[in-house]
Amino acid sequence: MMSASPLRFVSHTIEEFAMQVTYDPLAGTGMVVYNLSLFQTPDLLSVLEVALTACRSGVCASDQVRLVRAGESIDGFTVPEGQTGICSVCSVTLDGILLKRGVPFHPVGGGVVEIVNRVPRRFTQLIRYDETTIDPLQVLVAKEISSVGDVIRTGNGSVLANFRECHMEAEPLVAELLDDLAASRFVGVLEVGMPNSPLLGIQVSPQYMGVVAVGGTNPIAAVREAGYPVVTRAMRGLIEASEMIGVEQALAAVRAGSA
Repeated sequence: MMSASPLRFVSHTIEEFAMQVTYDPLAGTGMVVYNLSLFQTPDLLSVLEVALTACRSGVCASDQVRLVRAGESIDGFTVPEGQTGICSVCSVTLDGILLKRGVPFHPVGGGVVEIVNRVPRRFTQLIRYDETTIDPLQVLVAKEISSVGDVIRTGNGSVLANFRECHMEAEPLVAELLDDLAASRFVGVLEVGMPNSPLLGIQVSPQYMGVVAVGGTNPIAAVREAGYPVVTRAMRGLIEASEMIGVEQALAAVRAGSA
């Protein structure tokens, strides 16, 4: 009798992907973790318009995407006829960048953050990575719990975000990284806490500080809220950042019929 395979919790998947990230935010090259979302091809233009608005509103981890047409394959998956895939940068990429910079981190969980007047207030929902085998933000997108569109339009609502802890001794390294990210295409850090202090209502472990990043699936949540069908697979794999283009460039190409 064959023994059952052990459960693989999301925390383990994050750590595995983080070790493979090679992205250099200053050079804009290297491997990043990506999410794959599938849309109906006739909706692609409208989907990219919503995604561009989301990126311009600051609720995205990155504005970089890669389009995968029907019949094309990526990491062994072939996009079905009548659909188009969009690869977007997953916020787990941040964990890989932290690791590459020598910053010890602990992935805590993903959830929903309340936004008031464009200022993050608190987590209202949180699913811990070490207690689930399904990516929390993928679940929350499917459940339509967020209100990303409201945040884009009014500055009030809720967005998807994730929470990790970094050791307080690495605070100077985290500050240096934030400066580098500010000049890069990866701009998804939402809030950084003080050592040994709660952040957005989440208590941190002793000798640690909290770092919150906006979820890479926020543009997808906005698209779903706008009424367009979507199927998302978070943390689908790794992709070279230089193979991706800005969503504005992708939109222009689709409009021109050359994507």
